[in-house]
Amino acid sequence: METRNNLHKVLIVEDDPSTRLMLQHYLKKQYEVYSCDSEAAFFEKINSIDFNIILMDISLGGKKDGLQLTAEIKNDPRFSHIPVVCLTAHAFLEDEENAYNAGVDAFLRKPISMEKLNQLIVSLVDKKP
Repeated sequence: METRNNLHKVLIVEDDPSTRLMLQHYLKKQYEVYSCDSEAAFFEKINSIDFNIILMDISLGGKKDGLQLTAEIKNDPRFSHIPVVCLTAHAFLEDEENAYNAGVDAFLRKPISMEKLNQLIVSLVDKKP
């Protein structure tokens, strides 16, 4: 996929402003980064930009959480090919199982290692057809 400056496009879906800014600051060195904090903003972004990967928090502002949004896009042929990484503070095994059942491609608990996150992004984006 050809992108501006050949950078992959990453969408951060995160309701916590400090976490969102930290992720943006780190990832903007290697990616074209976009972010949002709610269901409405998410659908606005995903319908207007062709993302290579989505970093999705479980807890979001609005009526739907990150797992509901993930399930919706994974069931939509326009978006189902986009890898989704769940980044969450939800630490129970049940949360991880629910995330995979919703269709996430990977699950990381916060706090996360930025090096590990970058390696995961690279592996998922490169795996895409």
